[in-house]
Amino acid sequence: MENKNKRIVVKVGTSTLTYDTGRINFRQINNLARVLSDLKNRGYEIILVSSGAIGVAVGKLGLKEKPTDTKVKQSLAAVGQCELMAIYDRMFSDYLTNVAQILLTKSDVEIPKRKKHMQDTINTLLEMDIIPIVNENDTVSVEEIEFGDNDRLSAVVAQLIDADILVLFSDINGLYDSDPHKNPNAKLISRVENITEIESVAGGAGTALGTGGMVTKIQAARIANDSKISMLIVNGKNIDTLYDIIEGKKVGTLFKDYNK
Repeated sequence: MENKNKRIVVKVGTSTLTYDTGRINFRQINNLARVLSDLKNRGYEIILVSSGAIGVAVGKLGLKEKPTDTKVKQSLAAVGQCELMAIYDRMFSDYLTNVAQILLTKSDVEIPKRKKHMQDTINTLLEMDIIPIVNENDTVSVEEIEFGDNDRLSAVVAQLIDADILVLFSDINGLYDSDPHKNPNAKLISRVENITEIESVAGGAGTALGTGGMVTKIQAARIANDSKISMLIVNGKNIDTLYDIIEGKKVGTLFKDYNK
């Protein structure tokens, strides 16, 4: 993949950014900032799609659990997004990388004029050697925080800016033929070339803090593949896996269903 797929969308979720306690995993965020900055210096264009605002707010405010009330979740998103971007800005600055915040709603990509403005903004940021950090605008958008996380959003972003590859960091190594949390003999599926055949093995959310399970990841794969964009699911515990990806090594699950 070296020198071929130059524009990479990387999606990280709450399970990657926080510990099981709900507190922020600073070491992991630092690793993310280090690797993405290094890849940028290497000549790659990086777009980061980051969940975690509500999870960060839960930890910041010392709440015992994630609330279910929509209005409370939207309020927590406002608190958490501010905290999350402050952390990102601080961490990326240590590696001499500038970042920019972009908050999206569905109308931003569905209304042609707004979509064009968004494309221009992201492309200009990349030209300025800045890493855009994208999240759903959860303070005004209800659908995303109730029905999924940013898996599908990351695929839409990849479409929006004509990315070469989409990488989803998850809490497992990839797609398995059964739930690896329940079946120790589950086998990793390294490559998917027919998404329709694989949809039946998808399960629900894997963690208490994250809301996106394998179903939304497969939906993201379909969105990406429909635009001829490859998608990978890899384990978020090892951010350095991104180096393996650009070097063409087999990791996680690669979705490449271009048969339409």
